[in-house]
Amino acid sequence: MTSRQHRRVVVTGLGVFAPLGDDVDAVFERVYRAESAVETLDLGDYNGPPEVLIAGLSARLEERLRWGPRSMARASRMAVLAAHDALTQAGLSDEPELRRSAGTYIGCGLGGAEILDDHMRRYTGLDRRRIQAATVPKVMANGPAAHVSMEFGLEGPQIAHSIACASSTVAIGEAMRAIRHGYLDLAVVGGAEAQSTQAVMAAWKALRVTAAPHEDGVAVSCRPFDAERTGLVIGEGAAALVLEAEDSARARGARVLAEVAGFGVSSDAHKLTEPRAEGQAQAIRGALSDADVEAARIGYVNAHATGTIAGDPVEIEAIRRAFGAAAEQVAVSSTKAVHGHLVGGAGALEALLTIQALAQGRIPPTAHLHTPDPTCDLDCVPLTGREAPELEWGLSNSFAFGGMNAVLALRRWT
Repeated sequence: MTSRQHRRVVVTGLGVFAPLGDDVDAVFERVYRAESAVETLDLGDYNGPPEVLIAGLSARLEERLRWGPRSMARASRMAVLAAHDALTQAGLSDEPELRRSAGTYIGCGLGGAEILDDHMRRYTGLDRRRIQAATVPKVMANGPAAHVSMEFGLEGPQIAHSIACASSTVAIGEAMRAIRHGYLDLAVVGGAEAQSTQAVMAAWKALRVTAAPHEDGVAVSCRPFDAERTGLVIGEGAAALVLEAEDSARARGARVLAEVAGFGVSSDAHKLTEPRAEGQAQAIRGALSDADVEAARIGYVNAHATGTIAGDPVEIEAIRRAFGAAAEQVAVSSTKAVHGHLVGGAGALEALLTIQALAQGRIPPTAHLHTPDPTCDLDCVPLTGREAPELEWGLSNSFAFGGMNAVLALRRWT
């Protein structure tokens, strides 16, 4: 390991297990074509809303989840599958010595939500003898990080970030800083979330931020920046990246996919669920400054925009404040319209999609954006993806309940 210094941090592997699929190129292609994974989730006999919307997994992916020890919760299984593919692409699947000192930085909001939901049902049903001894470790938010570390023999720092919707963006950013300054050469980073339980989905619905089924079909119900938007759609899944110091990647002949060049964070210090434009703008400015890049050079922003009435205009205002006059030229889109909001996994999936956009020179659209809200008046790339061969820089925004704002500045590798 080199001495403490400012090193470039690059991405050498990507993996995904999420709505729209488990192949990185195929998932990006479906996002680019505005194919939606949003569907109806039947909550069964739960004493709450009869149904909600979710961006769910295909039957094939559900079948892939049927592996591993019973001590592993659903989100952890997803994280391990995504990490496996990222390590494979990075050429590290057969390199145990290289992996040994690697760090694990994984974001997750609720951990084993389905385990907690099931066991609370058992407990309140007075069937207390069936409570499993492994319940506590299965529901912890650090479960995905722990299982990724154990599965692949990653003996460096194992750090779980649980900061609601900003969890995996912060995980990526903090791992980047550790590598940049010489504490690590290699890290597996990302996020995972599995919240499709009866109690959790009912709780989201009770918060009055979830989308209602659209008259044109359930699949088009999440409509960021649209005047007819009614709320967000929860998704579940995982995404993983392998981050590496440039000198380390070059030494082993790894293929570099992109650079993680900047990271900005801030706290609104305001209200739990009410976003604040200046706090978001501060995080955007921080990422630009950290990457030493001017706003005018950013060609694409993958917006946090979830499709809520309150949130989307605040983010547009934040971009305006941070970009100044350059805001008129930047393309801004929210891919959550088709893959839903993965909460703890959202930032990782959206960073992955931004990296794909940079690598392919193609900007994904904001699907279902037929009637732009006048308060969301930037170029929000409505309906159709856009060829952008000159695209070099992108931002990936994550703004969380609790007022945490996190932004990554990503650069195409040439």
